[in-house]
Parts: sequence; C-alpha cells; structure tokens
Amino acid sequence: MATGHTLKAFDDDLDRLRGLISEMGGLAEHAIRESMRCLQQRDVQGAARIVENDKKLDALEVETERRAVQLIALRAPMAGDLRDVVAALKISGVVERIGDYAKNIAKRVPQLEDAGKIEALSLMPEMARIATEMVHDVLTAFVERDAEAALRVMKRDDAVDDFYDSIFRTLLTHMMEDPQNIGQSAHLLFIAKNIERAGDHATNIAEMVYYAATGQHMTEAQTGKKP
Repeated sequence: MATGHTLKAFDDDLDRLRGLISEMGGLAEHAIRESMRCLQQRDVQGAARIVENDKKLDALEVETERRAVQLIALRAPMAGDLRDVVAALKISGVVERIGDYAKNIAKRVPQLEDAGKIEALSLMPEMARIATEMVHDVLTAFVERDAEAALRVMKRDDAVDDFYDSIFRTLLTHMMEDPQNIGQSAHLLFIAKNIERAGDHATNIAEMVYYAATGQHMTEAQTGKKP
C-alpha cells in the first residue's frame, strides 16, 4: 500500500512538472506571436509589455528547476522516470531562452516604428508561425511522451531555415541598393535570426523528448534535416 502511495505521489509530482513546462510553453508561444503583431502594427507599448512579461517565464523556470531537483532528491526516480525529470529540467531552460528571443524581437520594435514597407517584413509572420507551432507541438509531445511527434517537429525546421535564407538575401539586396537601408535592415535581420533560433531550440527539445520517451538518441536519418 505504501508503495502505491509513493508511486501516486511521484506521478502527481511529475504531472505538476509537466504542467509547469506547458505553462512556460504557452507564455513563450504567446510572446512570439505578440512580438510579431507588435512588429507589424508598430505597437511600441505592446512590445514593452512583452519585455516586462518575460519576468513570468523567468520565475517559472526557477520554480520548475526547484521542483525537478526536489523530485530527484526525494523520489530517486529510475530509468524512464528519471529521463522525464531530467528532460523537464533541461527543457525549462530552453523554453526560457525561446521567451528571450521574443523579448529581443520586442525590443527592436521601437527602432522600426517608422520603417517603410520591406519585402522581408512580409515573410516574417509565416516564419514565426511555423516556429511557434513547432514549440507548441514539441511541448505537447513532451507531455504525452510522444517520440513520433518529436520527430515530426524536427523535420519542420528546414522550412524555418529556408525562410531565414530568403529573408537574409532580401535584406542584403535592400542594403546594397541604398546604404540608408542598412540600419533598418540590420534590425530586421536580427529579428529573423531570433525566430530562426526559436525553431532551432524547438528541435533541441524534440531530441530531449525523443530520448526521454525511448531511451535512445535520434539518428541523423530520423531527423530528416538537410545536411
């Protein structure tokens, strides 16, 4: 009976840990979407709120780390259970960094308040949508211990990379055509890089999820990424 109680307590602790990761993911996803909205609408006040709200993600990361360490110390999980807890510990740090990328984008909005119409800017919302969906789907895969879903997330990163390459070329041409465009284009390039990094971090989480669920590392063939 005591063993059953201990197992139930561990499951409850692990569920709370997964819940914190989901909450962090929701905040990070919202921050990326909202930073894109602020960029498109030149909403400087909204961008300032994104920067301020990043503190919530930081606090959740600290709470997740505290609970994960406590769970390891008190429950001494083994095998797959330990992989889940360690994955949660690592994933919380990665999600916090994804939130930082959204914050970095928001910080650029005031510098682009008077920016004119630039082709690269029209590509960014779709790029951000894919990256945000990757974050959402990979965290759902973590909660559900779904290794196949993690693999599917990995295979979508090429689309984000393709968008980045296209935006880079467009902005480079824009800068070469008129040196006055350099400052504005540099801000946009920085924003595109932050979106691309968010997608990269989603793939990092996917690798952690796959390992936590299967006990095996992804092979290069499984990732489906371009060499």
